[in-house]
Amino acid sequence: MSLAVVHSRALAGLEATPVAVEVHLAGGLPAFNLVGLPDTEVKESRERVRAALQNAQFEFPSRKITVNLAPADLPKESGRFDLPIAIGILAATGQIPATALAAYEFAGELALGGALRPIRGALPMVLGARRDGRAFVLPASNADEAGLVRDATVHPAATLLAVCAHLAGREPIPPLVAEISSVDESAFPDLADVRGQVQSKRALTIVAAGAHSLLMIGPPGTGKSMLAQRLPGLLPSLGEDEALASAAIASLAGRFRLAEWGRRPFRAPHHTSSAIALTGGGSDPRPGEISLAHHGVLFLDELPEWDRRVLDALREPLESGVIHISRAARQSTFPAEFQFVAAMNPCPCGWLGHDSGRCHCTPDRIARYRARVSGPLLDRIDIGIEVPALSPEALATRHDDAEHTYGEGSSGAIRQQAARARARQMDRQGKPNARLATREIEAHCSPDCAGAALLAQAMARLSLSARAYHRILKVARSIADLADAATIGAAHVAEAVGYRRFDRI
Repeated sequence: MSLAVVHSRALAGLEATPVAVEVHLAGGLPAFNLVGLPDTEVKESRERVRAALQNAQFEFPSRKITVNLAPADLPKESGRFDLPIAIGILAATGQIPATALAAYEFAGELALGGALRPIRGALPMVLGARRDGRAFVLPASNADEAGLVRDATVHPAATLLAVCAHLAGREPIPPLVAEISSVDESAFPDLADVRGQVQSKRALTIVAAGAHSLLMIGPPGTGKSMLAQRLPGLLPSLGEDEALASAAIASLAGRFRLAEWGRRPFRAPHHTSSAIALTGGGSDPRPGEISLAHHGVLFLDELPEWDRRVLDALREPLESGVIHISRAARQSTFPAEFQFVAAMNPCPCGWLGHDSGRCHCTPDRIARYRARVSGPLLDRIDIGIEVPALSPEALATRHDDAEHTYGEGSSGAIRQQAARARARQMDRQGKPNARLATREIEAHCSPDCAGAALLAQAMARLSLSARAYHRILKVARSIADLADAATIGAAHVAEAVGYRRFDRI
């Protein structure tokens, strides 16, 4: 047989698009031609495949070899096509049976000795193979992430010889058994480690209950970063579909770790990061920090130190939960449903309003510092709080071990409160309060008469925007859910208005 077709997949954004690897042998001078829009990594597979076949004691044909990666208009990248190209050559020359190829998909980079090296994006490809009803053959190094997909038939192989023996029926590779372990909640830092800051902990509880965004303002060393790092441990556990979506993005970026399976991601990029690093992009678009934080927390420390154009790139995904990346030849869409948490100082030195003897910032300098964060971005943040400096007495307070683990201020206790409130929201509207659209806000977040009057007064005094009005209602709904209240009252609205800290500075 001089023609063989092998199934594989290419990555286009988060989608694993099917690719047919067609291998044709013809007469004429020996040549190895690759067509179908391959990039440099794919073109280099010619040498890797040749060396791997020869070192595995297979015959490399001295004929004209044409490999077509279809569809031809889809760019192909990375070394994942080494294995399907090698299998296609062996099937076209009759060295392995071609009848079994239709039931499998293949992906893997070949070492010169024939070993299979790990690939990026294995999890999305296995999900696509399961959807199309085919088994998937991949490197054994990717078995951990492939094993997370239930009902998928996966054969992890260590070498090209093992794959060929499996296809020939001599030494079948047993299918991988999915083993999904439970999440160790104790791996997250405990909120009880943070001394004092009662109001900040209350705000974190509301943030966890309703999936809201948060801005913390305070002098250096008051625990803003500690509070942000403990938010993932307060959030309800990920469902299996959410965990798979988060793991698929990590796999696509080549950052999957089995030990982090099922945990809420926490991303804290440095303030020198570029807009592409934050939102994603490149000639072959890859997910950025906001997508790697999908179903988790994105924390930006020293918010005014970030480039303003980089921060403004967050405005669309904060509203829509997705990021659209367009390049000249490719367009990609990545999910970005993250909880945004930011921290900043009240002034350049950080001590305004807390230590008048240490702060020498002029009003103009303070205004320029705060103007680095645009008003439209601040308007999209649900909760703003002040994190004050602690007294020496509060810092010297010691925790009782039992209270640290089970007490009211521990992460476990707050996670239970947030989970009950989140379950109430899912039963009522099918999504967290922070994701409610305008009509859904009208249906589920209407306050009583006293609450409506108080909100109208706050709108007039603070000159709040329509977006801020809706965000106050969503935060008030979360506060009411934590209190198991069916109706939003004046007390809930008053607390929600009090969290618009940045509207008053």
